[in-house]
Amino acid sequence: MAMMDLMKKIKNKTATVGVIGLGYVGLPLAVEKAKAGYDVIGFDVQKEKVDKVNKGENYIGDVVDFDLKALVARDKLRATGNYSFLKDVDTVTICVPTPLDKFKQPDLTYIINSTKEIAKYLHRDELVILESTTYPGTTEEVVLPILESTGLKVGRDFYLAFSPERVDPSNKIYHTKNIPKVVGGVTPKCSELAKALYESILESDVFVVSTPRVAELEKILENTFRIVNIALANEMAIVCDRMDINIWEVIEAAKTKPYGFMAFYPGPGVGGHCIPIDPFYLTYKAREYDYHTRLIELAGEINDSMPEFVVSKLMRLLNERKKCLNGAKVLLLGIAYKQDVDDIRESPALMVWKELQKHGAEVLYHDPYISRFKNKEDEKMYESVNLNEDILKTVDAVVITTMHTNVDYEKVIAYSPLVFDTKNVTGKIKGNKENVYVL
Repeated sequence: MAMMDLMKKIKNKTATVGVIGLGYVGLPLAVEKAKAGYDVIGFDVQKEKVDKVNKGENYIGDVVDFDLKALVARDKLRATGNYSFLKDVDTVTICVPTPLDKFKQPDLTYIINSTKEIAKYLHRDELVILESTTYPGTTEEVVLPILESTGLKVGRDFYLAFSPERVDPSNKIYHTKNIPKVVGGVTPKCSELAKALYESILESDVFVVSTPRVAELEKILENTFRIVNIALANEMAIVCDRMDINIWEVIEAAKTKPYGFMAFYPGPGVGGHCIPIDPFYLTYKAREYDYHTRLIELAGEINDSMPEFVVSKLMRLLNERKKCLNGAKVLLLGIAYKQDVDDIRESPALMVWKELQKHGAEVLYHDPYISRFKNKEDEKMYESVNLNEDILKTVDAVVITTMHTNVDYEKVIAYSPLVFDTKNVTGKIKGNKENVYVL
């Protein structure tokens, strides 16, 4: 009977829904839930985020400013750092970070702490969904025991499912609302409720798998596919550099094949919150089954070596101009981990920066999305320089490390003595480019 009551609340939008973690996954999801008609409570340990949400101030690129402000004004969405309000929710989704430690071991601290908070206020007829990317088994081996320690039984008293987040910041086509969803419940009832919730919010299909473990591994497969293929592109770039062949031209030629080939591109490394991290959750879990994921680990090694390769090639380019990298002034064009975002997590540009400093270079940067940041390596605060003629003429080299669209690359080419383009963003620019070199 309890399940029928919760299903009714979901379908008539009278359920109060909670979202733990108001970052790049949680806030867009909370907004979509509120837009769908639910009353939403967002939970976060960071007071700054809570205050901004409650003021209707947006800080996530994939959220429309007007939407957030309007939802807060209508009392459809509010945020809090007080987890006792979990007693008021009918469903709660966990969207917290799942980082790796320095040994590339999973750190489930945020998931465990969030689950413990939920357990304090867990009640009958409640649906809990984990969206944070993690290794297969986390939902049933870590989250479930904490929730059942309350004496309530999954599938009877409360419901638990895993549904991997699928977010691609700055994607102009796919957003939280229209990306297909995968759901795996601990029991069939759990899956049914989770599916109904997402179907009431999203404009996309919801695909149900047999267990949370399948859903957890599905997410890791997505990003393992990407890290391995990016590593292949990076290795091809290194080989092409030795053979004096343009890797970008090779890829464009390969793309003409209408089947059996999908283009991936090289770069200064792999960054962000997913690709460099998620596959190593599987590497960790596979050891429990006496298996070493050699391909994943090798792909990680290749991608991790790219910042060193970039600096090595820049050193050669400077040497050809009778300049030494030690003491050279180098401008990094873009330090965000990907195009048109303000996120520097795991950014390969920062690894290039580190390598440049190691060789004695003076490093400056320009990024239209990141005006200032604190470098963890030297604990110093750096500010983005203006991309003007004077700056470009005074540096010894410009390294394009992020392919932002709102940068005047023609001006960069016109006034810089040397441009090293690791993203081939200058490939479509016509005219004299004798000072431009690509990865």
